[in-house]
Amino acid sequence: MILWLDVEDLFHYALRNPRPSGIQRLSYEMYAELHALLGNSVRFCRHDPMSDTLRTVPWEAVHRLFAGLLEPAPTPARPQPAAAPRIAKVTERASLMRVLARRLPLEMRDPLAQGYAAQRLALSAQLAALRHGTKALRGFPLLLRSPTARVGEPHVEKSAEEENTQVPVPEGQDIRDLAGPGDVLCVLGSPWFHPDYAGFIRKATAGRSMQTALLVYDLIPLLRPEWCDAGLVRVFRRWFEGFAPQADHLFAISDATARDVERWAAREHTRLSLPVRTLPIGTGFSGPPVPAAESLPAGLRPGGYALIVSTIEARKNHLLAFRAWRRMVEEMPPETVPPLVFAGRVGWLVQDLMRQLENCRYLDGKIVVVPDPTDSELITLYRGCRFTLFPSLYEGWGLPVTESLSFGKLCIASNRTSVPEAGGDFCLYIDPENITEATETIRRACTDDTLIAEREAAIRDGFKPVSWRRSAEALAAHLGAAPS
Repeated sequence: MILWLDVEDLFHYALRNPRPSGIQRLSYEMYAELHALLGNSVRFCRHDPMSDTLRTVPWEAVHRLFAGLLEPAPTPARPQPAAAPRIAKVTERASLMRVLARRLPLEMRDPLAQGYAAQRLALSAQLAALRHGTKALRGFPLLLRSPTARVGEPHVEKSAEEENTQVPVPEGQDIRDLAGPGDVLCVLGSPWFHPDYAGFIRKATAGRSMQTALLVYDLIPLLRPEWCDAGLVRVFRRWFEGFAPQADHLFAISDATARDVERWAAREHTRLSLPVRTLPIGTGFSGPPVPAAESLPAGLRPGGYALIVSTIEARKNHLLAFRAWRRMVEEMPPETVPPLVFAGRVGWLVQDLMRQLENCRYLDGKIVVVPDPTDSELITLYRGCRFTLFPSLYEGWGLPVTESLSFGKLCIASNRTSVPEAGGDFCLYIDPENITEATETIRRACTDDTLIAEREAAIRDGFKPVSWRRSAEALAAHLGAAPS
């Protein structure tokens, strides 16, 4: 049995973005652990829309791409605008293609990006065929003996040594030439950019008795479209309503998301493969190892600031944090109000918030924005903060919550949707729509050293991080894939 992992969305994302978001982080961790766990029984593939097929791509290419997202090449800094003195760092990391792409409507942008990726994949496949032609010919008898190399080929018993020998799969090969009965195509990322994903997958797996498995992060574009770009709502709806009903296995990253999927199916009278199974979600940075940054940005001092790690967008509710800090600045001595760091890129539906920050000169230095932080910078920020905030209005899981706890830091978190699943008994929970209540909880965390010490001790003694290996093992077990 082979697990085929569709990784096209990771390459598609990297065309337009310099840093990974939560979906890319989670899917990469699953890819890496499945690869380590299953060896040659897991393979990676990308889209070839010109031929309506999926083509193989080596794990090394996936790993290199993600590593590049974590540590983009440094470029000269752009001068700071005078009206925004508390932006800690702004760099010209986006390529010209990314800048131009962001100005196009989503419905135009994604097909263009997909066509560009298809041309690159086709060229890569041709080069790989030339480069590996001789090697492939030498390995042809062995491929004929592989039960997954050709449909209907009789099984040949192998020794243990032969079974553990990994045969390289040439890059750019049509998976229909390799897939066998019982194989599973896993969709663990975010491929909703495809104009007809369900139809494409049917064509790409035609003639092969392959099952499909889908991991659902959230249904926010369907259930709370007011917090999303209108183009995303359209493409997400088309993707999910088309593909989810044909998936043989459905997984979710939280019980809250699993319930949302089942409720949505009942409301829409859509038949899905139920029940939706919840996977345990790993904790922390287990991608390519990176050191902490040498120093904190913008003159921050260890233990002297609060931290929000997430894309700055309406759903993440940075507005609540801004309003809470505004109240504290007005009501408390300045030295008792720590700076608040927004660590993340600026997303959609926050133009008013960003203008308000500029107009008040970032509360005269009490708010600091660190856009597109590297993992080195994130590690340093987590280690040095007094506590973290995560006041999101709706989540599929809550990676920043478990990241905060993995660094031993108290998180003041939303009490909505999946966030309490991520935080367990270790967070202070707030109603993300109650500014007064939230401000009082934050004020306590800013001023009460005993509270911080007690909470950090409880986290240190009781919090048990989930390994990404456990996440991969759970998925493999549900699908019947045995470690190699």
